[in-house]
Amino acid sequence: MKLNEIRDNEGARKSRIRVGRGIGSGKGKTGGRGVKGQKSRTGVAIKGYEGGQMPIHMRLPKRGFKNLFRPDYNSVNLGRVQAAVDAGKLDKGATVDAAALVAAGVIRRAKDGVRLLAQGELKAKLSFEVAGVSASAKEAVEKAGGSVTVVGPKAKAAAE
Repeated sequence: MKLNEIRDNEGARKSRIRVGRGIGSGKGKTGGRGVKGQKSRTGVAIKGYEGGQMPIHMRLPKRGFKNLFRPDYNSVNLGRVQAAVDAGKLDKGATVDAAALVAAGVIRRAKDGVRLLAQGELKAKLSFEVAGVSASAKEAVEKAGGSVTVVGPKAKAAAE
């Protein structure tokens, strides 16, 4: 057998049926959709309809709510911060806050604050002013000789 002799098995590729192309095709006129009615029309899908039975989305209980006032933080990993320091976008020993991270291109825009996470390795001695920090990230920053100050609503609540 040669490469130019390779063929699909018989029936492996089935040609699609072109509906609505004349009565001689056997799938003309109504195109296999039956006669009249909502389901014969184009663009109709009766989603969630179960033939009169109570639909599943109505059988299941309502649950929870979405808090519109929940703060939305930017998550920043230590590895990204270190990459910015290595690229010369952040100064070593400088205070790193949301504005500095935006200027360095680490985050696109500051939302309700920055939450510092511990993925990656931090070698530079930096002081952070962030809205939140994970315990392991705080430990990693302090191990590198830096400091973390939590500012924002959580810090105010802790101070009171």
